[in-house]
Amino acid sequence: MGACAASPRSTERPERADASPSSRKPTLLMPAKEIKQGGIGHAQFILDKPGKIQDVYHMEQQTLGQGTYGSVCKGRHKVTKAVRAIKTIPKGKMRNIERFKREIAIMKMMDHPGIVKLYETFEDQRNIYLAMELCEGGELFDKIIASGRFAEVEAAHVMQQVLRAIFYMHMNRICHRDLKPENFLLLTKEPILNNVLKIIDFGLSHDFKPGEFMSTRAGTPFYVAPEVLTSRYTERCDLWSAGVIMYVLLCGYPPFSGKSDGEVLSKVKQGCLHFSHRDWRNVSDDAKDLIRMLVKTSPQERLSAEQALQHAWIAQKAPKAASVTLEESFVDRLRAFRAQNKFKKAVLHVIAGQLSSEQIRGLRNIPDDVSPVYQTSSIHTAARTSTRESVHRTGLIQMTREGS
Repeated sequence: MGACAASPRSTERPERADASPSSRKPTLLMPAKEIKQGGIGHAQFILDKPGKIQDVYHMEQQTLGQGTYGSVCKGRHKVTKAVRAIKTIPKGKMRNIERFKREIAIMKMMDHPGIVKLYETFEDQRNIYLAMELCEGGELFDKIIASGRFAEVEAAHVMQQVLRAIFYMHMNRICHRDLKPENFLLLTKEPILNNVLKIIDFGLSHDFKPGEFMSTRAGTPFYVAPEVLTSRYTERCDLWSAGVIMYVLLCGYPPFSGKSDGEVLSKVKQGCLHFSHRDWRNVSDDAKDLIRMLVKTSPQERLSAEQALQHAWIAQKAPKAASVTLEESFVDRLRAFRAQNKFKKAVLHVIAGQLSSEQIRGLRNIPDDVSPVYQTSSIHTAARTSTRESVHRTGLIQMTREGS
């Protein structure tokens, strides 16, 4: 439900659809978990309500967050007194309401401690509202930076939760396709070892059938798997992303970086991992071994979520980890990487809020010699670059919620 990046749009296979021959636009089949006859599914407890959400919740005026497509605030249920995170999405900002409903259908299927819960939805003439589990601990990287230290055992605790959530999604035939640190929130303000990590964004998720391939190039350059760039991939792409997240958690920067998305993606395709002795000397060999087994260019050789959970570094939570924290410069490197991503996100929100869907799609074909300037007043540094380069750097040219 946030802005998501992916590589340039590809040829896509059609969605499975229920459509009459006379219908121009097929109706998307919404994902649903199979329920035995007479059984009750989790989605049946999530209510879709027309009318005013204000009749059910006391809504706080102060926002918890603001994104390209909506805002989040706290809401207290008038009867149960339960506090929820209420996300408000104006219908006028939705690029594709059917796709949004598909995202909601996937969230309704999810019932796992590592995935944010959707409790109920509301709809009126102007907005759609989602009443969701409130995660007060903030983003994972922000928590690490604020604490000023991080240990390998904490990284193992985090990755165990990440892999458990992935295992659950894959068992329910859902591929996330955009796993990255920004899409995880901590449930409480407690220390990481006492906390629960939650996946929060299913905007690019898709249901799959074993043996079938997905084709839409979806993901974020730092974390996207190489096979996604070829438009032929399976749910194993999520495990590559998990391996990259683990790499960043242990050294403070991604394994594949560059000055532009194109340079990053070129390195992703090569898939050459490097562990600098200076930055990795306090990290156990077990951790490096697991990363190598997740960040494999061949999906067939890559570990599944179930296999990764059985790896000693995960199952025993870094049993050979040094008793010291990671390198002193780790937090500084992570802070620099985090600041870079926040800058890109700020530019993305400004640009995405000013352009129509047609203009965004048109930017894919802008020649390199066109050079208007973007200036953003909401950030300290003006983004002065060509249209094409500006959009590439923010990931806007790669946004997609279409296809399979």
